[in-house]
Amino acid sequence: MKKIFWLLMPIAVQAQTVKTEVVAQGFDSPWAMAALPGGEWLVTERPGALRKIDANGKVSAPLRGLPKIDAGGQGGLLDLVLDSGFASNRQLYFCFTEAGAGGNGTALAKARLNGEGTALEQVQVIFRQLPKMAGRHHFGCRIAESRDGSLFMTLGERFSAMQRAQQLDNHLGKIVRVTKEGRAPVDNPFTQTPGALPEIYSYGHRNPQGLVLDAKGQLWAHEHGPQGGDELNLVQAGKNYGWPVITYGENYGGGKIGDGITAKEGLVQPHVYWVPSIAPSGLAQLSSKAYGEAWQGSYFLGSLKFRYLERVQFEDGRAVTQQKLLENTGRLRDVRQGTDGLLYVLTENEPAQLLRLRPSP
Repeated sequence: MKKIFWLLMPIAVQAQTVKTEVVAQGFDSPWAMAALPGGEWLVTERPGALRKIDANGKVSAPLRGLPKIDAGGQGGLLDLVLDSGFASNRQLYFCFTEAGAGGNGTALAKARLNGEGTALEQVQVIFRQLPKMAGRHHFGCRIAESRDGSLFMTLGERFSAMQRAQQLDNHLGKIVRVTKEGRAPVDNPFTQTPGALPEIYSYGHRNPQGLVLDAKGQLWAHEHGPQGGDELNLVQAGKNYGWPVITYGENYGGGKIGDGITAKEGLVQPHVYWVPSIAPSGLAQLSSKAYGEAWQGSYFLGSLKFRYLERVQFEDGRAVTQQKLLENTGRLRDVRQGTDGLLYVLTENEPAQLLRLRPSP
């Protein structure tokens, strides 16, 4: 696939309007959501609670069974996805900040939701980011299940260790791929590379907080740039995505990062980048025709900084549309497609709500 990168500018698009409906509210710093069968939802709260939302919008008490969560700063209970066989096995996966020797780090766990939906059972941590470090920033922590059943997870470079995103002897600034037992698949790109950690799938990332497998089985991720330079990338095995060698951002307060270059041979260019930063979080590709054929296949992501939902549409590998939706709705932390084919967004504050997007005639 030809590598194409664009700084998207607003362009005219065919108008499509949506209206929001409040599904549930009253959360404490919600971070991720997963659609359960029958119109119910699970929602994580960063301070360390997992709640179930019934079909009438009632928010449950915190579910029992979570491991100890090291919440603080950007860390806590973060992403959550259901297993592809959830209908029969009730298995799910979640990632969180775990304390340990040397500080803390991102961990991936699997568990089973009990029949009453009130607790997690058989909780097992299957992967831990190495090394653990002291700090409260850049944990990454988005999960996606591939078609072969392996799990992808994004890992931030912990801010203070950005140079280590270019090294293969650690999990900092990486996207990893593991089996559901937490082992490195034998076809991972660095399993035969001396000194490399075998779980690494791609590297040179900063703080990825959006991850989705598209309709073709391709993996897409977006990540936070520093001051400018947020990116949306097509993630491929073994590729180096450049941070901090190349970036379209700059140091906080101004000034170039490293050599101040935006491109270098062997380093992957983003398909989309944003200057200034929008602070992206959450990523979904719409598979349904609920909003018309024009939106089908589009990617949707939240802006924490500017408080809107963004739609990005590609044609022949090129980003051709950028559309801002739900402006001034709040800090949009997550976006998912529900079992009904509609889009749902999770606002972190102002207030913290789970919202349904309905097409507006």
